[in-house]
Amino acid sequence: MDCFFFLFKKRFKYVGKGSVVLKPLKIDGIESISIGENVTIHEGAWLAAVPLCGDAASLILGDGTILGHNNHIYATKEVIVGKNVLTADKVYIGDNSHSYEDVNIPISQQPIKQLSTVRIGDDSWLGENVCIIGASIGKHCVIGANSVVTKDIPDYCVAVGSPAKVIRKYDPIVNRWEKV
Repeated sequence: MDCFFFLFKKRFKYVGKGSVVLKPLKIDGIESISIGENVTIHEGAWLAAVPLCGDAASLILGDGTILGHNNHIYATKEVIVGKNVLTADKVYIGDNSHSYEDVNIPISQQPIKQLSTVRIGDDSWLGENVCIIGASIGKHCVIGANSVVTKDIPDYCVAVGSPAKVIRKYDPIVNRWEKV
């Protein structure tokens, strides 16, 4: 077991049986992060649950979730990753963004902007280099590599691109995946 995880496990809000965090890059707001049972977080992860303006922040990782290498999840209000979610390497998930509206101020000096709560539905898969920014993903969805999700994706969909667009949806009447 990773030494960090062993030493800091009790500082998390909750950690379920069989879960492991392997050599994280950084963890901010550890006391506001809940990890379900049998969760694996691979090396290089940056997890954060740090509120804007003193409100509470929460990051929840559901049972059986596997986060790939170098994932970055940043909650300033709430990010909920469902059960059995699989992410490839270098995935970013955040419920916030940098402001850029004032062209007289460098973007790095503008405030962070709160976006919507992010929910990743059970049994979904996020491909390599996916970015989820202030949007939610339904259950049993596939988000293709290098996609940028800025609008909600319904249940049982395949979405790709930047910005991500749904290209397939499961039709329960005919019991198969259909092109959109």
